[in-house]
Amino acid sequence: MRSSKTLKTIRSGGLARCANLGSFNPPYIAHASRAGFDCIWLDLEHRALELHELQTLLAHFRLYDIDCLLRAPTLEKTALYRYLEEGATGLMIPHVSTAEKARQLVQAVKFPPLGDRGLDNAGFDSDYRITSDNLEYTRWANRETFLVVQIETPEAVENVEEIAGVPGVDMVFVGPGDLGLRYQLEGDPDGEKLEAAFERVAAACKAHGVAWGCPAGPPDDMRRRRDQGAQLLCNCGDFMILKNGLLAASAEFDEIEG
Repeated sequence: MRSSKTLKTIRSGGLARCANLGSFNPPYIAHASRAGFDCIWLDLEHRALELHELQTLLAHFRLYDIDCLLRAPTLEKTALYRYLEEGATGLMIPHVSTAEKARQLVQAVKFPPLGDRGLDNAGFDSDYRITSDNLEYTRWANRETFLVVQIETPEAVENVEEIAGVPGVDMVFVGPGDLGLRYQLEGDPDGEKLEAAFERVAAACKAHGVAWGCPAGPPDDMRRRRDQGAQLLCNCGDFMILKNGLLAASAEFDEIEG
C-alpha cells in the first residue's frame, strides 16, 4: 500500500504540484511524474472514461508513483469509495456548498471512526489484500487517501468556515471558473468578489489547519496564491499542453518559411 506524495508534501508545509488530465493518455502520467508533479487531477466531471480505461490509467498512476486526484461525476456512496478501491489517491467533489454535504461525503469515503465507508480490503488500493489486518488497512486508507471539496458558489464561500471545520475534509479547493461566473452574474465584472473569496477561504483553512488549493495560471498568479497559503496548485493540463505544443510546432514551420 503506497503513501500519498501529495499528503507528504502538504504535511511537510510544502506546495503540492498538480497537473490536469481529461482524456485517456497513459504517457501523460509517466511524463508528469518524471517532471516532478505530486498528483494529477483526473477530471471525470466534464470528461468520460470507460471503466477499463480508468483502471488502465490508475495502474499507470501506481506504476509511476504519482497520486490520482479524481474529480468524481457522482455523489453515490458506493461509487465514490469504489474509485478509491480502484486506486485513486484522492477524490475531488464539485459544488460542495454546505457543511452538511461535506459531512455526507466524509461518511461515504472515510472508514470508521471518521466515516462509514464499506470495507473490502481486496482491491487495487490494498495491493489485493497485502494485509489481512483490517485495522491496519482502514487506518492506512484514512491516513493516505484524501477528500477534497470544491468551493464553487457564493453559498459555499458563505459557509466555508463551517465546511473547513468538518472532520475528515482534507482539503478545500476553490473553483474560480464556476465561482467567478456566479459572481459576474451578481455584478462583479472586475473579479473583486472572487478575490475576496480567495482571502476568506484562505483564512478559514488557516483557522482549521486544513490545506487549500486552486488552479493557477502564470507564475505571478501562482505566487499570489502561494503567498495566501495555498498548498496545492494546478498550473497545466493535457489540452493546454497539446494546444501550446501544436502552436509552437506550427510557429517553427512559419519560421523556416520566412
